[in-house]
Parts: sequence; structure tokens; C-alpha cells
Amino acid sequence: MSFALPVDKLAETDSLLAFFHPQPAYRFHVVILPKADYATLEDLPPTDTVFLADLYEITQSLVKRFGLNEDGYRLIVNGGKYQEFPHLHFHLVSGDAA
Repeated sequence: MSFALPVDKLAETDSLLAFFHPQPAYRFHVVILPKADYATLEDLPPTDTVFLADLYEITQSLVKRFGLNEDGYRLIVNGGKYQEFPHLHFHLVSGDAA
């Protein structure tokens, strides 16, 4: 997988990559995306247990690493007209919108 924007990796596994959003909409805004070519959430097979396990493990580790429990956090996935980038991705956000 290649990217048009250079990113500072926060976490990487064989199945996913996590990095700070290049144009954050929240005080804390991380993007987590699968390395597999899934366009939308509907394309993610429930049998991709490696990605799903990595998603939870990395999300939990980022919550702990950045102390997000104190202020609260959300894990968001957009779809349809709300999905601006044509590759499945999740937003781990905390704090007020920018």
C-alpha cells in the first residue's frame, strides 16, 4: 500500500496502519486503516479476523498511550456520502471538533 501523503506511523501491523490525520477535525484525530483493499465497511469480510483483532488491539493501545479514557473518545467509520476517501478507514477521535 502506498500513500500520497507522508505520514508519521503511530502503529503498524501486517494488516493495518495508524497515523495522525493530516487535516485533523478534532483535538486528537488518528486514522486507522486496513492494508487490504476494502473500499467500504460493507466490503470488509467478517472472516478477516486478523484485521479485526488488530483494530481492537491497536485502538486499545492508542487509548492507553494517549490517556483518552479521561476525556473520552470515539471510534468512527463513515460510509456512503459521509465517506470522503474511497478506502475503508476508522477515525479515533477525542476532544472538541476543530
